[in-house]
Amino acid sequence: MNKQTRHIMILAGEPSGDFHGAALVRSLKQRCPDTRITGIGGKAMAGQGADIFFSIDKLSAMGLVQVIKQIGAIKQAFSLVKRRLKTDPPDAVVLIDYPGFNLKTARFIKRHYDIPVCYYIAPKVWAWNSRRLDTIAKFTDHVALIFPFEIPIYKSKKISATYVGNPLVDEYPQSPAISDHNNKKNLSADLVIGLLPGSRSAEIDKLLPVMLDSAGMIKKRYPHLRFLISSGIRQHEERIQHIVFHHPNRDLCRIVTGRPKQIFDQAHLLIAASGTVTLEAALNFVPTVIIYKMSVVAHRLAQLLVKTKYIGLANLIVGRQMMPELIQDAANAATISETVLSMIPELENHKQQLHQVRRRLGFRGAPKRTAAIVFNLIHKHEAKKQSLSADSKSTCLLDHRVFNKFR
Repeated sequence: MNKQTRHIMILAGEPSGDFHGAALVRSLKQRCPDTRITGIGGKAMAGQGADIFFSIDKLSAMGLVQVIKQIGAIKQAFSLVKRRLKTDPPDAVVLIDYPGFNLKTARFIKRHYDIPVCYYIAPKVWAWNSRRLDTIAKFTDHVALIFPFEIPIYKSKKISATYVGNPLVDEYPQSPAISDHNNKKNLSADLVIGLLPGSRSAEIDKLLPVMLDSAGMIKKRYPHLRFLISSGIRQHEERIQHIVFHHPNRDLCRIVTGRPKQIFDQAHLLIAASGTVTLEAALNFVPTVIIYKMSVVAHRLAQLLVKTKYIGLANLIVGRQMMPELIQDAANAATISETVLSMIPELENHKQQLHQVRRRLGFRGAPKRTAAIVFNLIHKHEAKKQSLSADSKSTCLLDHRVFNKFR
């Protein structure tokens, strides 16, 4: 193999990680076409040329029960990573999100190998489990941050980190003029509201019924209003159809399968489960009401563990509640519908405010900047090894001369 051919291992354990990993694979290959990339991922990474030795289909569990069921698969994946590190050692390892697995992997790598480790899309230490910062500091070489508010957190711990921008800015690169956006979705026409109940079964079961209840209340004020329900993951489509079919407001809604961009392009406003999709909505300038419900036990734990003032990413980025947040008991049909109805006359103002999110996130190019960091880590590591090798040879030569002198 050509000595200049680099081997980079990327470990992503969930669909979102696979999605962002694919963009990183593409950027790595654009920078150095001969780069060989292996790792854990899915169809998106494989589609960009990565050699996937373990599929995320076996790993992307959600919820305690599912995670317990998949412990065997997680152990199998970890064993395979260890074997690959030994038989096919990479020049660098990139960890993408999936902190339970990836932090354990980082610890193993640094204890057994001399391989640079870069973390891209780091654990949400700003929300909970800040103790992970110590692990990150000890077992990674650099962190590629995707939120500007993470910078002071990592600086305070003296962790080598760079804000590379947010990859969603690349996914939604265009910043349409407000006037154009309004012309496309004129309020004089029928209003359209998107309902995004989340990507997990438990979220859909808890949130979609209350969203449908809200739809009926909102419809009374705006009779021509239409609702679009997002079914982002195909395996959840049947579940969503079942809930809608058995709900009295089923005739008000149409289910849209696929990425939520289809709904962003049509909706004047969204009611959405808390998650990354609300940041996507902000980047598409769609005003959003964020809702979330969980079990009583989970909510109490969250109150004890979660440290952030807001749960919406757009709100965290700007530092104030631009998107209303209705959590737990507040996520009821009456409060949701009242909030939506109060926002409709002020939609123009809400859209204008969302421009602050894109300004705070900065320019596109997060995958390209991360690729540059990875190659820089490799080059620095190789230079360090060459320097140590040169020092070693110099020491050996000196020892030989001293031996000859006193022989």
